[in-house]
Amino acid sequence: MQNKKVDAEVFTQRSVAAMAALGIGDAAGDLGRDDDVRLRYGILVSLLPEGKSTDDTEFTVLSARCLLDTDGEITSQSVAQTWRELVLSDGGAKKRGGLPLYGALWNLSQGIEPPLTGKDNAFNIDDGAAMRSVPFGIVACGDPKEAARLAAIDASVSHDIDGIWSAQAIAASITVALTGGSVEEVYKAGMDQIPEDSWLGRRMRLTDEILASDMSEMEKFEALHTKLWTPKHSSSPEAIPQVYALYKLSNGDFTKGFLLSANFGRDADTVCALTLALCAAGSDAGTIPQAWIDQVRKPSGVCLSFAAQEDMVDLGQRLAALGLKRAGQRA
Repeated sequence: MQNKKVDAEVFTQRSVAAMAALGIGDAAGDLGRDDDVRLRYGILVSLLPEGKSTDDTEFTVLSARCLLDTDGEITSQSVAQTWRELVLSDGGAKKRGGLPLYGALWNLSQGIEPPLTGKDNAFNIDDGAAMRSVPFGIVACGDPKEAARLAAIDASVSHDIDGIWSAQAIAASITVALTGGSVEEVYKAGMDQIPEDSWLGRRMRLTDEILASDMSEMEKFEALHTKLWTPKHSSSPEAIPQVYALYKLSNGDFTKGFLLSANFGRDADTVCALTLALCAAGSDAGTIPQAWIDQVRKPSGVCLSFAAQEDMVDLGQRLAALGLKRAGQRA
């Protein structure tokens, strides 16, 4: 895939779409699992006016800043420094963050450096690194190995093993989708980053079995809940296979992906955010209602205060420009 010629305009449009779609999915999935919203609406078929970002969008903004502030030349030390400057110096993460995100910030505040900030960290196999990995797929501009490399550097600050592999998988899949890969190519790019002998790898094989079964689509939808469920908290080996399954069930279609993932429940903010990012990366911003983009382009700052000053559309454009520049340097 890294040798495929990239159309700069299309790539930029798709990068913006992926960033906006992540924000939309984050907001919609968070609403879709809310009991009061379900009581009133039943299921979601659109982004409701009260939808706003959670930590998924705002840590994605943080990852984007890590890349843009270093011209893409990130190291685990530069990522740690950006976290300290943008988050710790501003009072830390507020509500809604995942356990390993708070753990990583605490470790950083104590002078601990990566990779120990991620290794010595509670529940460091959740999907908190995967949820913020879209920018690495954009900057890699069609090179899945580079996308995975960048995502691993970033993920090591807060995560380990399955938590890192899930981030690498999503980043690799995003970059292949952005440069015209088919649904199967996008899926394979992600699977190439996951060790077979891992919890995540075993759950991906289980997911493949569910999708290949003779069950109806709705029975598969239910099985993705019941057979992948992990007690108490969702983890990467639960949420990331669900993302890929919903992406495949929707065949990369944004509208169907929205319907399936926004109403998935459980860890639906991350599941919907990443499902829609994958769908949008394979199309463009024209597939997304402009009103939805306008609603989420400015994060709410519910978790990271600085993120409220950023713009998802602007970040998508800047990340795309950086990715195209780096691709030109590789050529």
